[in-house]
This record gives sequence, structure tokens and C-alpha cells, in this order.
Amino acid sequence: MSATAFALLPHAAIAKTVGAAVPARALSNPLASAEAQALYGYIWSIYGTKTLTGQQEQNFTPAGARVELDYIQRVTGRQPALLGLDYIEPVDQLAVNERATAWHRSGGIVSLCWHWGAPDIGSGYENSKKDFDVARALVAGTTQNVAMLAQMAHVADLLTVLRDRKVPVLWRPFHEFGGDWFWWGKHGPQAFKALWRTMYEFFVVDRKLDNLIWVLGWAGQNIDPAYYPGRDCVDVAGADIYVDDHGNQAGLFAQVKRIVGDTVPICLHENGPIPDPATLGPEADWAWFMTWHTRWLQNPQQNSPALLREYYRSERYVTKDELPKW
Repeated sequence: MSATAFALLPHAAIAKTVGAAVPARALSNPLASAEAQALYGYIWSIYGTKTLTGQQEQNFTPAGARVELDYIQRVTGRQPALLGLDYIEPVDQLAVNERATAWHRSGGIVSLCWHWGAPDIGSGYENSKKDFDVARALVAGTTQNVAMLAQMAHVADLLTVLRDRKVPVLWRPFHEFGGDWFWWGKHGPQAFKALWRTMYEFFVVDRKLDNLIWVLGWAGQNIDPAYYPGRDCVDVAGADIYVDDHGNQAGLFAQVKRIVGDTVPICLHENGPIPDPATLGPEADWAWFMTWHTRWLQNPQQNSPALLREYYRSERYVTKDELPKW
């Protein structure tokens, strides 16, 4: 399939926003909300000297909510600065919005991803790993295209609720795109970039979701520059890794930095073991880390209670109680 086959989908009355130069340390969306600009400015203000603590919650079912937060509070006496949530299951999406709103209003930072099940198959984690004909989905009017855009519109509706509540969101769609396990990563860089830009145009221009900070997340196994959509539609770049050590992952940081330079903050957008804060510095200046849920947090072989307590109390790491009053 040629690169030209993956052109940006046309939307009615869209004024082209991607492609324009972005001022230094500014969000890619020039009409970003005051709340999104304040959060982004804060991330830049600490970047290189501090790192935000983050935790993904287990919300594959509503009953999974707060398991990680309660555990961290019990072990460390603190809470992470950043809470990761997921629109993975339709039955939980409205509750995700309520948890995101409550977290923001209590002073925390919200990160949202979407384990998007193949649009013509169904929702859920296993369906996100099934294949989907992206080439057909990027042709207006096809069955795949109609299904994809309808589901994209549904999630835009959910994000609109957060926009209207003035909740800024670290939005990280199509995560781990360099791998071949999720449908959006199975068709190569040109297909991926077309998907990213299609969503960006639809959310930012059509739906005016000015509360989003766009986070691009490579899989640690494949940091390929060919997948980079461009600074004009990316605000933060990062990668994830689940190796069984607490090293600073400087090699991973360097790979991402070779692609984006100093144009955007670089985050460890998913991790197993939390990096030892004493080892962070110019070679691994992660803007934040976000530990995955269940066994990655609570398994002593990954993050022992003693280390979790020590790391959450370090000078390098910012916890929720240390955030500015938004």
C-alpha cells in the first residue's frame, strides 16, 4: 500500500490546522483552553528537574476503580500526581468521566487512553488486538470508515463532557503504536499517522476539544521515527517499558529524544518498576512515569512497599499534594 493511500480523511468545513509551525513550549492547538495551557506550562516548568508520579487504575470493570490509589495511600501516605484512566469498556465510560472529574477537582492530573476494540468487531482489550482494515477505514463511506468515525464521535462526546467541566486531559490515543499487537499498529507508520491526524483534526477542529494535551506513546520495543506524526499535532512524546529493574531507562529516553529533541516533554508513559529517582537527570529527564495496575504495582518483585514508600517521598518525584492549586 502506498503512502498516498493513507491520506487524511476529509471532514466538512475543516480549516487545516496541522502543518503549521508551533511556538516553543506551546500546545499544538493554538485555541487550547486556559486549563490545558496552565497544565502544559506547569509540565514544562518542572521538566528537567522534577518528575510527576503517575498510576494507571484498574478500571476494566467498575469494581476495579480505586484499588491502586487505595494501595498507594496505604503504603506511602501519599497519592500520585497523575491518574491514568481508560475508555476501554462502554459500561464504565460514564463512570470514568466522573472519576476523572473528581480527580481533577481534588487537585490531580488526568491522563486518558482508549484500548479501542476493532471498530467492526467490538469493545474490550482482546478485541483491541484483533485486526481491522485500516486502509478501508480511511476511505470515506466504507463500512469500516462509518464504524470507525461513529466510535470516534462517541468518545469525542465523552471528552466534551470533560471539556465543559474544564478538565484538562493528557490524551494518549493509539498507544504502543510501534508494536503489532493493537490494530492501529498492525499496518505500518503511514497508516498510523493517517489515523492520528484524522482523530486530531476531528477532535480539535470539528469537535473543538480544546482541553486535550496530545501524548504520543511508542512501545519500548520499537522506537521508529517513521511513526512520528509531527510537532503540529503532538504535545508530549514518550515510550513505555516493563523490564524488571528500577533503572532510569536512559537508552529509551535517548531514542525518543533523537526524534523530538527539545520540542516537547518526554514521558515514561507506562512502566512496570518505577525508576529509581536518584538515577534521573539529563540522560533520563522523564516528565512523568505512570505505573501500570495490578501486578505491576503490587507485586513485590516489581515495586516493593519499601521502595514505593521511598520513591514517593523523594525530592525528585512530585506527588498530588505537591501540585499547584489549579
